Amino acid sequence: MKPLDPWEKLEPGDARRVDSAGKFDFFWALPELGMPGLMLRLASLPRPLPQLPKLKDLQISFRSLTGGAALFVGLKDLSQLEVFQILCRDVVAAGEVGVSLEDALSRTIRRLLRWHRLMRGGRASSLTLEEQQGLVGELTFLREVALSLGPQIAINAWTGPRGAPKDFEFTTSCVEIKTKRAAARPFVSISSEHQLADVPGCRLYLRVTNITSVVSPEGENLHDHVRATSKLFENPGSIFDMWEETLFSTGYDPDDAYDERRWVVGNTTVYEVRDGFPRIAADLPHGIENVRYQLALDACTPFEISQSLTELVREGPEQ
Repeated sequence: MKPLDPWEKLEPGDARRVDSAGKFDFFWALPELGMPGLMLRLASLPRPLPQLPKLKDLQISFRSLTGGAALFVGLKDLSQLEVFQILCRDVVAAGEVGVSLEDALSRTIRRLLRWHRLMRGGRASSLTLEEQQGLVGELTFLREVALSLGPQIAINAWTGPRGAPKDFEFTTSCVEIKTKRAAARPFVSISSEHQLADVPGCRLYLRVTNITSVVSPEGENLHDHVRATSKLFENPGSIFDMWEETLFSTGYDPDDAYDERRWVVGNTTVYEVRDGFPRIAADLPHGIENVRYQLALDACTPFEISQSLTELVREGPEQ
């Protein structure tokens, strides 16, 4: 049975409350012909304005209203009206759990972010401990690059979550990030023959950071690391959008329970991967692929470098 269309009897410019008994002012709205939408009425525009997700076929924005403001979510593709209604009702349900209007707005935006992930093929499960540790390592380096070389260069270079074989790809340098527990055996896992493969015209580095899982109150949890990194990409526009998209591509979800598991970031060692470095080359015999192996860090000692990695990236290839 086809669900009732809550916008069917609205005229352009009209709005009707979603739930007359609801705690917050969510409205079905039709601000203009052909743009059915959902509106959360606010007392005023929040300052600073939170960054909003970008979903295909949707318009998500803050709008000024007479005597207040609103968060508006509008549908541009009317063929998706039935799915859009499901999205709207789910978003309202999430917002109504809020304890205040500010909390309701935050929950509404977070639920829209989850829809953003779903539409981009996001996953349902939380990150494993190993994946959390690896993401902490990448975020730690991402912050260093953003502070040293600028946020635009940093976010453009963070290519691993977007499917590239290297975690970071700069114009003339590539960096592979690995993490290990401080007390663990001195090995790191190489997940494919392409991770340490040469890239023409680029210097290649392997960065290994000791990251230990601890119990509260020591260290910082994954949400803490994400918040600290997000602050470096707060300027509105493409930089924040790319940061958000890349972050969610890792499988991170702000609603997942990462509060109890905390991480302490320790020493970092950087190696240059060049001729003689112990690795399995990408040019494998025919029929052999997807090679995984353990790399003994003791064998990498001759290739260890002491110079700042961000400075090496800035300098580019050796002259």
